[in-house]
Amino acid sequence: MLQDDQIKKTQIRLMQAGIRSKDLAFFVIFARFVLPVVLGIGAILLIYVVDFFPAWGAFKKYMFVAGTIGISYKAPDIWLSNKCKKRSDAVRKGLPDALDLLVICAEAGLTVDAAFNRVAKELGKAYPELGDEFGLTAIELGFLAERRQAFENLATRVDLEAVRGVVTTMIQTEKYGTPLASALRVLSAEFRNERMMRAEEKAARLPAIMTVPLILFILPTLFIVILGPAACSISDSFING
Repeated sequence: MLQDDQIKKTQIRLMQAGIRSKDLAFFVIFARFVLPVVLGIGAILLIYVVDFFPAWGAFKKYMFVAGTIGISYKAPDIWLSNKCKKRSDAVRKGLPDALDLLVICAEAGLTVDAAFNRVAKELGKAYPELGDEFGLTAIELGFLAERRQAFENLATRVDLEAVRGVVTTMIQTEKYGTPLASALRVLSAEFRNERMMRAEEKAARLPAIMTVPLILFILPTLFIVILGPAACSISDSFING
């Protein structure tokens, strides 16, 4: 469990979740080992020793213990994946605005380091996750020997295809001297179109999602409101007749 590839993979996932401490990788790996043992022993004592569910059969008891052990083993990974997804979604929302600001900074004559630093300050309140990543990239651009490594670190910390596209553009700009503003403007337009398409996709799925609540909760109430008075009138007519 403490192999170098496992530790490195967990450290990358922690960075993608916004957790900078690499030492927590050992805690996550340790939790994968401890939680199944502790919760598994607790489930065994609860089911077989205390007999908390006496009406359960042998198969149901076995599935409860096995499910507890399996879920407790995957719980640290599920928690980490959830944090990574939330952070990636937050970065994705602010990326088009960040690229627009980078275009403005580039056209104003700022260097790449100063542009990233300025964007990090401007977007820090609206999109703190993206501001944090851009601020760290600006710091790395200032002290790393190879500027390419700073951009690659950004792509590693943020698990998004859009960010990898931005990083590739920045690296090519640094290497070949291509105009930065025009390339970022094209990327910004693409990301805005992608964000609009995702919103339209969610809106198109809404009728299908609302079908089940409509059938289960809204239509029965509507039928009661509409047909209830008529049913009461018919009942009264039969009683009086």
